[in-house]
Amino acid sequence: MTISEPPTCRRLVDLSHPVRHGMITYPGLPGPEISAHLSRAASQATYAPGTEFHIGRISMVANTGTYVDSPFHRFDGGTDLAGLPLERLADLDAVVVRVALDGARAIDRAALLGHEVAGRAVLLHTGWAAHWGTPAYFEGHPFLTADAADWLVERGAALVGIDSLNIDDTAGGTRPAHTALLAAGIPIAEHLRGLDALPVAGFRFHAVPAPIEGFGTFPVRAYAVI
Repeated sequence: MTISEPPTCRRLVDLSHPVRHGMITYPGLPGPEISAHLSRAASQATYAPGTEFHIGRISMVANTGTYVDSPFHRFDGGTDLAGLPLERLADLDAVVVRVALDGARAIDRAALLGHEVAGRAVLLHTGWAAHWGTPAYFEGHPFLTADAADWLVERGAALVGIDSLNIDDTAGGTRPAHTALLAAGIPIAEHLRGLDALPVAGFRFHAVPAPIEGFGTFPVRAYAVI
């Protein structure tokens, strides 16, 4: 008698914030303006009776919602979104690093030790996404230290993501985590959510932006397959 294989059980977990008209992702950057280029009512003049369409229009800065940074975001002449290989963005083996901040903000090398990161998407779960949509999200956010970023580069991480305002400390003008990771060709995903719903390992991560030439950053529908 042939024993059939058990059915494969998969679960998808959405890791992106919805994009809404006027929402603020980052202080000082304008929110998206969402409107209709062609309304359903106006489309009725073009199509047969009973047939109508909506063609939307959105005006926004690239750093809106949950997004991915490519090297072009930081470096003139760096790889832009269109040049990012899909192998760096999709179907990545992934690991979640649970960060117990206990009032601290900096995520240092010690928080990463013990995790196998080579060739994997490394997702930093700080819990900061709980503040999304409130003024608290913009103040005192967790960030990755320069030393920790260097460690991820040395260990060959494929992508690094965080559920916080920025992977760097925004109190000053330097951006050592962006600089180290993007110089090494490691994409960065910021403003993730839902990392609490993921296991530490044993899932695949996807975060693919549109392949826009001459752009360094763009929103993504990030998700995990468990």
